[in-house]
Amino acid sequence: MIRHTVLFRFRPEVDWSDARARAAEAATAGHPDHIEEILGWEFGRNMTERPVAYDFALIGTFADRGAVDRYLVHPDHVRGVELWKEIATWVVADFAVA
Repeated sequence: MIRHTVLFRFRPEVDWSDARARAAEAATAGHPDHIEEILGWEFGRNMTERPVAYDFALIGTFADRGAVDRYLVHPDHVRGVELWKEIATWVVADFAVA
């Protein structure tokens, strides 16, 4: 199993009142409905005000590296990436679950 973890940080001019942020969140929420490789999917808005905090996080569970690779090029995921690119930067970590 692989956990795909992503932390998003809004660009300075963006917050949750921005319709683009809500559209990106909705696209992320819908990925499991369209991408069969996703075995588990958790996501949510940050709840803290710490300066080091990111604004949004997701954790996806996949069977193996091949499933992650297929997810990354899936049209629904690519559409979500385009939405996030407009409003945020992000960091990613994929790790094997022991």
